[in-house]
Amino acid sequence: MAVSSDILRGHTETIILRILRSKDSYGYEITKEIIEAGEGLIDVKDATIYTAFRRMESDGLINTYWGDGTLGARRKYYQITEAGIRFYNDRLEEWKEISRLLSNLIIGPTH
Repeated sequence: MAVSSDILRGHTETIILRILRSKDSYGYEITKEIIEAGEGLIDVKDATIYTAFRRMESDGLINTYWGDGTLGARRKYYQITEAGIRFYNDRLEEWKEISRLLSNLIIGPTH
């Protein structure tokens, strides 16, 4: 069963920041990680990712730098900033609350 890409809408930045919390990365690697973590059921478009990168850089959530390119093509790397970490933490708390509320609404209260 494929999952609607609408699921990602509004959460793309949070997902990217979660990935960048563990290490700096480049576009293809981030896209690949999203697809793998989504168990192949979520299709993410390059345009979506790169639009998010531009927005996040403009908002000060990430920085970019060029890799040295000694092992192939030169890659643009993305790095989370302190503002990005704060943004991620805020969105994580928001997600936990939304997830709890949606579970109540869709499955029913568990208490």
